Amino acid sequence: MIQFGTNPIAWANDDDQTIGATISTDRILEEAGRLIGFDGIENGHRWPNDPAELKARLGAYGLKFISGWYSTNLLVHSVADEIEAVQDHLAKLKHNDCKVCIVCETSNAIHGSDKPVNDRPTLTSDEMTAFGAKLEEFAQYLADQGVTLVYHHHMGTIVESPEEIDAFMAATGPATHLLFDAGHCAFGGGDPVAVLTKHVGRVRHFHAKNIRPAITEKVRAEGLSFLQGVVQGAFTVPGDQEGGVDFKPLLQILADNNYDGWIVIEAEQDPEVRNPLLYQTLGLHTLKRIATETGLI
Repeated sequence: MIQFGTNPIAWANDDDQTIGATISTDRILEEAGRLIGFDGIENGHRWPNDPAELKARLGAYGLKFISGWYSTNLLVHSVADEIEAVQDHLAKLKHNDCKVCIVCETSNAIHGSDKPVNDRPTLTSDEMTAFGAKLEEFAQYLADQGVTLVYHHHMGTIVESPEEIDAFMAATGPATHLLFDAGHCAFGGGDPVAVLTKHVGRVRHFHAKNIRPAITEKVRAEGLSFLQGVVQGAFTVPGDQEGGVDFKPLLQILADNNYDGWIVIEAEQDPEVRNPLLYQTLGLHTLKRIATETGLI
């Protein structure tokens, strides 16, 4: 069953917590749950860490806890170390009946820094193979716990370009699945339709992120950081006329392949410039309309 969710970074940014700092937590939950009508919301730095408290806090606004970003450090840590480190996060996922664990390798990532996004780290073919083997072992542990690992390809990290997505998927096995993010795919130089078509069989989570091509091109050309791009408006929601991603063929691919997971609007913007209530409402209405047209719902 398709469910529609959002992420609190539209209201209060996680990487730069000064963005949206004046917006109250209750306002985020009220708008996301009662006013807009999302089914659930992903993790954010405002939410309680205690699993039961988290479930109650979100549930008071009619929201489920979908899942949340988990930073791995497998390039520098052992799998055993990672398994030990994930226990609190895993307990939160289990208590809230989450189906997926959103993972991204951040031991050398730059998306939260002031470095130009163009200066991100990369891996050699052998390094990607070794990383994939470790991640697959970690993913199998999570699978044995009843949670599916979905890997988030992301700007400023070792899996950004379509070629890196291909290499990563080849380096991992059946326990590792993909979080497909339309915006990060396009920003990273990929054709979202082509990439999703190639890997849809292993996609278990979908981020409906849009980009403003004029801004993402400026980020590349001027050597801006990821966060500078965010503040300038690199990302937006489905349905925004300034957006460069066409979501209808993407949702058609999901429908044709019997996708039954979450569709999440994960689109960080400066809430002082672009009102989250208005943009998230636009995004959800757009996705539900397209989902109906494509037979996804």
